[in-house]
Amino acid sequence: MSDTSSKTAQMRSAISGSHTTSNASSVATEKLQQAGQHFVTEPARDIFGVLKDYALEKPDVTALWCFGLGLMVGWKLRG
Repeated sequence: MSDTSSKTAQMRSAISGSHTTSNASSVATEKLQQAGQHFVTEPARDIFGVLKDYALEKPDVTALWCFGLGLMVGWKLRG
């Protein structure tokens, strides 16, 4: 009788899967958060790195872009 009750308990825990489900969901949540952080921070670093390299190679063009963007933003803020 003890053998039957232990098998029943194992089947119930396997069917409910509460421990497995909570563990899997916490692992999945953690992995998704890590992936989200990576895809948010890494492209920003790449873009700023490229812009920095471009600014070092062509400072005159970079200065004109900054002046033009500043002029447009100032004009929109004023009006």
